[in-house]
Amino acid sequence: MEEEKAVGVSSALDVETAKSMAIDPTLEKHAHDADEAMKAFDEMRGEAIELDEATNKRLLRIIDWHMMPIMCCIYGMNYLDKTTLSYASIMGIKKDLNLVKDQYQWLSSLFYFGYLAWEYPTNRLLQRLPLGKYSGACILIWGIVLSCFAAVESYSGAIAIRFFLGVFEAAVTPGFALLTSQWYTKREQGSRVNIWFSFNGVGQILGGCVAYGIAVGSDKHGSAIEPWKIIFLFTGLLTIALGLVFLWIVPDNQLNARWLKKEDRILAIARVRINQQGIGNKHFKLYQVKEALLDPMSWAFFFFALIADIPNGGITNFFSQLISSFGFTLEESLILGVPGGAVEVIALLLNGYMCYKTDQRILCSLGGLVSALVGIILIVALPEGNNVGRLIGYYMTQASPTAFVALLSMISSNVAGYTKKTTVAAMYLIGYCVGNIIGEQNYPHSMLAHSNEACQGPQTFRPKDAPRYVPAEITIIVCLGVSICIMCFILWWYRKENARKSEIQSRPDYVRLENQEWLDLTDRENPDFIYSL
Repeated sequence: MEEEKAVGVSSALDVETAKSMAIDPTLEKHAHDADEAMKAFDEMRGEAIELDEATNKRLLRIIDWHMMPIMCCIYGMNYLDKTTLSYASIMGIKKDLNLVKDQYQWLSSLFYFGYLAWEYPTNRLLQRLPLGKYSGACILIWGIVLSCFAAVESYSGAIAIRFFLGVFEAAVTPGFALLTSQWYTKREQGSRVNIWFSFNGVGQILGGCVAYGIAVGSDKHGSAIEPWKIIFLFTGLLTIALGLVFLWIVPDNQLNARWLKKEDRILAIARVRINQQGIGNKHFKLYQVKEALLDPMSWAFFFFALIADIPNGGITNFFSQLISSFGFTLEESLILGVPGGAVEVIALLLNGYMCYKTDQRILCSLGGLVSALVGIILIVALPEGNNVGRLIGYYMTQASPTAFVALLSMISSNVAGYTKKTTVAAMYLIGYCVGNIIGEQNYPHSMLAHSNEACQGPQTFRPKDAPRYVPAEITIIVCLGVSICIMCFILWWYRKENARKSEIQSRPDYVRLENQEWLDLTDRENPDFIYSL
């Protein structure tokens, strides 16, 4: 694909300033490089746009009621669909598919291999193709793929399903981050990302209740097909239905939102002008990819996702077996996973509220990491007989997504330049995939070490580490400790960059470009772009 040149800024900045912001002062402005919103404003032919506070609140209310419910429901299914295997693991899938040795563990990881393989291509497609339509198509296909799991009769068939499930779910998180940055102001984005991400917990609650009902009902009354197949059909068909609703409701951008009046579409764009990010640009710009790869924050995001998700990898797909290892029955482990989802919902909603009130996303989100650290210590340090204490420790770990969500929202609000944004989002989620794969392959058997043989992870736990299993304990604690340090580094870096930009803006020779916010400048190019903390 031919590389597009950056928009020119020489008319706005002096040479010294341009160099300090990593901008080539000789570049010329090209209209086709501008954001999609520029077309709409060009059609206004200079007509004034007035957006008072009452109108802004009215538009926000309309946007929330149309966008948030379906995004929340889809994201809840995003979590439930990829963890349905965890419920199936104690409902007979291992026996029916003759899974032996480490086959279940690899089956669990294959979702992330598919996710990893398609993450960057899907981010490019999210930029190139209509955002709403492409996201909706991926949702529909992943629902169809998941439903097909009910027809699987062999390990090889399960491998294909898990891999392609990861491929088509790879578009959801980056797509939702783009939608949030497109429709909401920076101040609104943190709370909205926390809200739709919190439905991971709702998905866990729904999944636990449904799986428990199916397991108990099948045991009492029998069923025409295996119980684990029923849960795959339920989640798959529900995803398909929600995908159709998503396609109908969610537009590609404000300009083709059928539920907005024509004049409100322009106002909906004008209200996010303050973001300095625009609403979308389909031109691939290689210089923005290079900037993303050279930006320390891109790598800070990547390494946070990788390291923080090593402990998460085991818990996500093995939590039913983990709870069983605390001394509870298989059926009890299904229903006892429900409060964990409630903890995640409460933690994320509370975090979103605090972030909105304080404008301090990073500091507020550290509370979830500290809670997870204490919870992991309880699981690995309490004696085997203290089942309640270890279960409470598991529940505390469910607050850990607050930090992950804070950085996800910062990709939405703190990364500008559409090609750069999709690149950083891909890097972040690639780190997420690699961390989960590492966690699933090495972490679960340590956490399940105290369980009986039927509930152990597919790998044999090393007896030489008994009885404290110090290597596992150190690995988990170090991962969470390093994650906290990375968050503090990100906070320091953004504060430093904001101070530098303030100094540039205060120079007497600094002149701001007209319609600068629609020129698809990156966050480092644009001196007026202030990072949210």
